[in-house]
Formats: sequence, structure tokens, C-alpha cells
Amino acid sequence: MNEAYLKPTEFVDSDSPAVRDFAEKTTAGAVTPREKAVQLYYAVRDGIYYDPYRIDPSRGAFKASTILAKGYGYCVAKAVVLAAVLRAVGIPCKLHFADVRNHLTTERLKALMQTDTFFYHGYNDIHLDGRWVKVTPTFNLSLCEKFKVKPLDWDGAADAVFHPFDLAGRRHMEYIKDHGSFADLPYDAIINTFLTCYGDAAKNQLSRPNQAGDFESEAQMEAEKKTSSFENSKE
Repeated sequence: MNEAYLKPTEFVDSDSPAVRDFAEKTTAGAVTPREKAVQLYYAVRDGIYYDPYRIDPSRGAFKASTILAKGYGYCVAKAVVLAAVLRAVGIPCKLHFADVRNHLTTERLKALMQTDTFFYHGYNDIHLDGRWVKVTPTFNLSLCEKFKVKPLDWDGAADAVFHPFDLAGRRHMEYIKDHGSFADLPYDAIINTFLTCYGDAAKNQLSRPNQAGDFESEAQMEAEKKTSSFENSKE
């Protein structure tokens, strides 16, 4: 039953030398599948910089090996990498997608997207100890600190999905539609949804995949601004 989630695919190229090397080096010294999975989770969460501004729409750009070489990506890209490195060490992993409403997006990103809904947000289902566990490797630690949200730590046993509230008690993330799990990236569905739901904003973004932007700095400024406003409203 889990065989499909162990095999390399077009995008989850777990047989790539770069992917296998990353996985083997990261899990050196780990003994159990859970230990390996936890080490790989943190390596992807914090080692692949979250960047929603540079989204290359070409098929090749969504391959795990390509994303690893770049060292950055958005939620879908990071989920693809985690799936690939887990499969490389023999741990079944799915790609899972859902539409989410993000209340803490930056003003620039919201203006580009023209909405606070992120369509086809990517995360993972990992098979450990006889059951599937949900894991989200999206936001690296430094970004969480600037956004003033609790980083998603993971022990290899419980689900690690986005918190509904941030550290100040403000609404953070809502899951509004589940698209289910996949053995490989549903590339066409994702690109078509972006073009349909984000309109001209998506066309402009996808036609200029290497736009300059410092999402972490923007996140810090936005968080400080919103925290000040939130505290003032309670006075």
C-alpha cells in the first residue's frame, strides 16, 4: 500500500544523487526511521529558505534536486524536497495539499496575490510506526522569529501543522479546503489554479520568477506593526 510513496517520481526524484547525498549526510548516526525523519524535517525546514517571491513555473524547477541546489522555495517546493529525502532513506511520504487562509501574510505579498488565501499550500504525510503523520516544513526558524509565530517543532509522533493563532493570540492560519494526498506533484493542477485564482498577479509573478525581495525583513516589519496595533487596541 505504501509502495507508491517510496518510489522516485518526476518531481520527487529521490533517486537523484544530490537528494540521496543530502539524505544520507543528514541522517548519519540516526538509527530508527523516526530519528531519520525528524532530522530530515529540521534540515528541510531550516535549510531551505522560504521565499514566496521567486517561483519558477517551469516543470524542472519543481524537482526536489533542483530546489535543493537553489536552497530556497515556497511551501510546495519544500514539501517536494521533504518527500524526496524521506523516500531516499526508505520512509514512505506523500505530498498533501490544501487551501489555507493566512492572516499574517505581508502587505507586498498580499498585494501581489490579491488575496489572503493560499491555494494548494503544500505539506506532507509521513508514514511512521504504522500510521500517517501530517508535517509542515514551510517556515524556517528565523522567519518564525521575525513573524512572531511559534516554529513548528516535530517529535516524529504527533502532527505538526500550522497553529491557528500566533504568539500574540491573533488569528494565524485557517485550513479551508483539502485537496488530498498525492504520490507526485499535481503540477498542471497547481499552475492552472494559480492562473485561475490569482489572475494577472499570478501571470506577472510567474513570468518574473526571480523577483528580488526579502520576505523575512518584510515579515519582521509587518509583525512589529501589527503587534503595536494589537496592543494599542487593548488599551
